[in-house]
Amino acid sequence: MNRNMLRQAQQLQQRIMKMQEELERVTVEATAGGGAVKVTATGKQRVTSIKIDPSAVDPQDVTMLEDMVLAAVNEALDKAVEMANQKMSAVTGGMKIPGLM
Repeated sequence: MNRNMLRQAQQLQQRIMKMQEELERVTVEATAGGGAVKVTATGKQRVTSIKIDPSAVDPQDVTMLEDMVLAAVNEALDKAVEMANQKMSAVTGGMKIPGLM
């Protein structure tokens, strides 16, 4: 492997590490139930916040609230994965590198 390729690989590795750090800070939001449930997640697919409008809390229909929370969490995590893939693709030039995401 020549020095130029080695240097390029090291630069790519540094850009990937920087992007992974950025993904820990950036967030996405998703809602369910017309905004009654709002979930925030990081680009590293970690849920950081769940907000529930008090009007969505019906002791007689807990199942509906559970479904809304589940839907919002899944949507937030899907958005986080999509955002992370887009950002990493920009860094790697579209090259799929196993183990990154």
